[in-house]
Amino acid sequence: MFDPALETLPPEQVSAHQWRRFRAMARDLLASNPFVRAKWRAAGVRSVDDLVGWDDFRRLPHTRKDEFVEDQAAHPPFGSNLTYPLERYVRVHQTSGTSGQPIRWLETSESWEWWARCWGFVLRGAGVEPADRVFFPFSFGLFIGFWAGFEGARALGALAIPGGGQDSATRLAWMQALGATVLVCTPSYALHLIEVARERGQDSAKGCVRVTVHAGEPGASIPPVRARIEAGWGARAYDHAGMTEVGAYGYECAEQAGLHVNESEFIAEVIDPATGGPARDGELVLTNLGRVGSPVIRYRTGDRARVASAPCACGRTFVRLEGGILGRLDDMLIVRGVNVFPAAIEGVVRRFPAVDEFQIEVFRDGELDEVRVVVELEDTAGVRPVQEALRQALGIRLEVAAVPPRSLPRYELKARRVVRRAPRG
Repeated sequence: MFDPALETLPPEQVSAHQWRRFRAMARDLLASNPFVRAKWRAAGVRSVDDLVGWDDFRRLPHTRKDEFVEDQAAHPPFGSNLTYPLERYVRVHQTSGTSGQPIRWLETSESWEWWARCWGFVLRGAGVEPADRVFFPFSFGLFIGFWAGFEGARALGALAIPGGGQDSATRLAWMQALGATVLVCTPSYALHLIEVARERGQDSAKGCVRVTVHAGEPGASIPPVRARIEAGWGARAYDHAGMTEVGAYGYECAEQAGLHVNESEFIAEVIDPATGGPARDGELVLTNLGRVGSPVIRYRTGDRARVASAPCACGRTFVRLEGGILGRLDDMLIVRGVNVFPAAIEGVVRRFPAVDEFQIEVFRDGELDEVRVVVELEDTAGVRPVQEALRQALGIRLEVAAVPPRSLPRYELKARRVVRRAPRG
């Protein structure tokens, strides 16, 4: 564990720890953060004295991404969600833009150290040690991606190796030359590197890598995806969850039984997305506690999650999300009246070793979606088994079409496998 004392606190002590942190932050926000102050005053909160307990917290308004988009448009370039003068901020990043207009985020020196600490929980949860050599095949642009992971490896005392500005073959060569023992990237890119190694006559499973850590997509919590990554690298694959505007909040332990939410640094809620009431399976809502300069309070992430009811065998008491992030609520497809998540389709397709890559084509038909799953296959006879497996898993029949190997896009960052097409006919 990164911090055994915190990670094993009884739930009531976790709650008390969170409340102390939140109250201290709320005092600063009400004093000098225009964005938060305006929202809270509209909800009747004018002083920290109005926040007496958790019932008051739950009366605070939710925050949505489109509010930040609108705020930054009205107050360019960084918006008004700033607690300090601009001179206090030392880094700028922005969201990837995969789910809408990108938003920018500023970091103070303190919040950047907080990011590194949060990643310490992620890396230690995956068994990363100071003796490890951690490779980051990441472009290191404005997208926050694995910037903070790189800082987390440094803070942990591990050797952090940047892999920006290189193609995939060069990255594989550097990993081998430098003896990288940990790979940190998206699940899609881990699978792509396995492909590239195979094409070059190399066996990625025979290298030094013993642990892989993944974020950006829900793939590493999908059993067939995890199994393919672990077989291809001869390593254990761990999931992680984070967001540019929220922070690195979720990590796996050695039990690999879902994502622990780092409750020492985040307040997690799961709500019914329609009513806003508490739920076991619904939308994940997060509040960060160590990012006072640019916080999010009761932020509706748009991610679907399910709270585990049983304690984890690892001994951690932090809340655990079964199956990790189950998908984006706005990614849900309604196919002939059946709710289908792209992650569920991936969970089936990845069972078939002959399929290296796939794509989900969506055609709008009135208020409903029609879906075609495009898979890379050398032998089109492999289409029928994939189609039958999807029917059994999802309860509906989807069209499956084969395309030649290496004809679909590959991704270094978040994969964009759901493609909207014009209505057929």
